Amino acid sequence: MPKPRPTRSKPVRRLSHQHAPRRRRLGWRSRLILAVLLLIFGLLGWGIIARMLAPASNTSLTRFDAIIVLGTSADRDGNPTPEMLARVTEGVHEYERGVAPRIILSGSAAHNRFTEARVMAATAHAQGIPDSAIFEEPRALDTIQNACYSERIMKAHGWRSAEVVSSAYHLPRAGIIFSELPMEWRTHAAPPLEPESAPESAPGSMAYPWAAASLETVKTVRYLIWARWRESCQP
Repeated sequence: MPKPRPTRSKPVRRLSHQHAPRRRRLGWRSRLILAVLLLIFGLLGWGIIARMLAPASNTSLTRFDAIIVLGTSADRDGNPTPEMLARVTEGVHEYERGVAPRIILSGSAAHNRFTEARVMAATAHAQGIPDSAIFEEPRALDTIQNACYSERIMKAHGWRSAEVVSSAYHLPRAGIIFSELPMEWRTHAAPPLEPESAPESAPGSMAYPWAAASLETVKTVRYLIWARWRESCQP
């Protein structure tokens, strides 16, 4: 009698994969916050790159018609802050080196009641610059107006070239702004006189280079997306 064949049990099929838990979708508020953060970081990145690529000059000249010293605030007593003194002193040094026969000092009472141009002019005069070589520009409230109103002074006298003196952190944005003007120019950094001191200086000054560079990045973005068109000034 033939033996019955053993029945083979069908192997139990294992699930090749388990159902993954559904990912929680971001709500519209989270998406909005994420989009805003990406936009902010994108704009800041644009500002950083623009500062890195900012022009330092548009000419090979080594002698100019004028030296333009960009203003910064005086202290609450009307005396030059270390940063203002550094800029004026470097402008005086460039004048003494024969870079240009005159100095334009630009800046209004933008931060307190003391007009920056007048405080800088008094400082330059005290350092030996004759009054005949000092030209005050006392109306500019920002760097755009520094450039515009200084260019107007130059145009009125038939001057066509200038060396622009300011703090190193300020010069990239100044270079972007001056590149819009019909003149030959180059930038020149004023080294800090007392890099480890100046407790009365504001956080956005040479005494705090990290804060100054951060603030300048924000101002560069503002210029590129807004002020370049809204606050443009025809010299």
